[in-house]
Amino acid sequence: MTTHPIHLHHDDPAHGGERACMSRRSFLLAGGAMVTLASLPGTAVAALKALKADYPAVKIGKLSRLKTGEPLEFAYPYPDVNNILVKLGAEAGGGVGPQADVVAFNQQCTHMGGPLQGTYKAKHQALGPCPLHLTTFDLTRHGMVISGHATESLPQIVLEVRGDDIYAVGVQGLIYGYSSNRAGR
Repeated sequence: MTTHPIHLHHDDPAHGGERACMSRRSFLLAGGAMVTLASLPGTAVAALKALKADYPAVKIGKLSRLKTGEPLEFAYPYPDVNNILVKLGAEAGGGVGPQADVVAFNQQCTHMGGPLQGTYKAKHQALGPCPLHLTTFDLTRHGMVISGHATESLPQIVLEVRGDDIYAVGVQGLIYGYSSNRAGR
């Protein structure tokens, strides 16, 4: 068997300066496309349900009582899982209410489970920094990482509005410390 060296880049102008191998970004995009194609036999709804764990609906607040930038804490889906409900004042991914600006997120950093209670920054609509490794999360963009060591977005609590009442009805993402949101710890 003959082995050949792998060259990551061609700096030779004859090759147009292009990569000889697939970039990390191309690999991830191709992998995502393969996962998408693999799910085609099922419905799109089934694929989305795999990303969200459903729980019984639990009333967690009222739209009329929320004040922009003033978070409320609540436990969901278990008594020991701390979350934040906040009216951001700007439209947000997964937001509910007339301005789609009411969101809820788990308050444990996805990197090592650091506590995020009391770290909400209304001016930036962000949660953090985590006291362990300084990760900060953007609450207007599904809790994605702004900076820090975490690589996963915060688990977002799925909300429904029924009249003036706000209900938690599911969780998108894995709660830190749980092997499955359904199975518990």
